[in-house]
Amino acid sequence: MVRAAAAIVDDEVVVIGSQALHGQVSSPPATLLVSRELDVYPRSAPERAEEIDGAIGDGSHFDSSFGYYAHGVGPETPIAPVGWDARLVRVDLPPLGQQPAVVAWCMELHDLVLAKLAAGRPHDVEFAAEAIRGELVDRGRLERGLELMPASKRGFTAQRLNGVVDRLDRLG
Repeated sequence: MVRAAAAIVDDEVVVIGSQALHGQVSSPPATLLVSRELDVYPRSAPERAEEIDGAIGDGSHFDSSFGYYAHGVGPETPIAPVGWDARLVRVDLPPLGQQPAVVAWCMELHDLVLAKLAAGRPHDVEFAAEAIRGELVDRGRLERGLELMPASKRGFTAQRLNGVVDRLDRLG
């Protein structure tokens, strides 16, 4: 699906949701592979993410055919530690048949887990818990990352930060 998203916008793509895991973990636990959605945006033109949504988004022919879909998002979507976009992990997908090589930039796992905890939805907290239990992330790095969480982005307040800290404490 990363290839399809990149082809639609003829650009490198940034993967920010749970599927970013695939760019960093060769054999992720099955419990982390339940999402049907790829949260992605074009690297050089994030405003074109809606083109991805329209072509291979939820309810599209692509979704009906393959059982998964892309959700065009933007760099403003995650509530993540400051500088997360500078820590993206480059993944080079080689040419496949007639398809050209593709570059995907995946959200670094510690940043992803903190963003999931900040979102606070049950499936996000469960993803974070599984990543921590599976030792895919380091507890110390998560704690240091908390210091980089934005204080005022879209209502991310000190109270919400405390909620992330509480969730992290309960998981660890």
